[in-house]
Amino acid sequence: MPRGYSRDLRERLLAMVESGLSVAEVARRAGVSSSSLWRWRTLAADGQPLAPRSSPGGPRKIGPDAELALRAQVDAMPDATLAEHCAQWEATHDETVSISTMSRALQRLGLPLKKRP
Repeated sequence: MPRGYSRDLRERLLAMVESGLSVAEVARRAGVSSSSLWRWRTLAADGQPLAPRSSPGGPRKIGPDAELALRAQVDAMPDATLAEHCAQWEATHDETVSISTMSRALQRLGLPLKKRP
């Protein structure tokens, strides 16, 4: 997941705007959107911190610590569909995951998935 621009970069870009360059010119040179510059400028004027905020969403249901278990499950059930993998995951880990979550976890691990039931 992409991270926000660092506080240091935000301050340097705002300093460029303060030195007389237009917001559009600074945005073009730095490769950031002009709306971000305007938002950071407003935050700075209000005395709010310029540090990037946390990303939305919660932690992964099938995180890095569970990768070995998922690999073992796929090795044990290579012909299972995504729905069957979800049901097996719920049975062994007491945690319900959606088909989309299972698909993303398998993609992150580079594991194949069955396309048809």
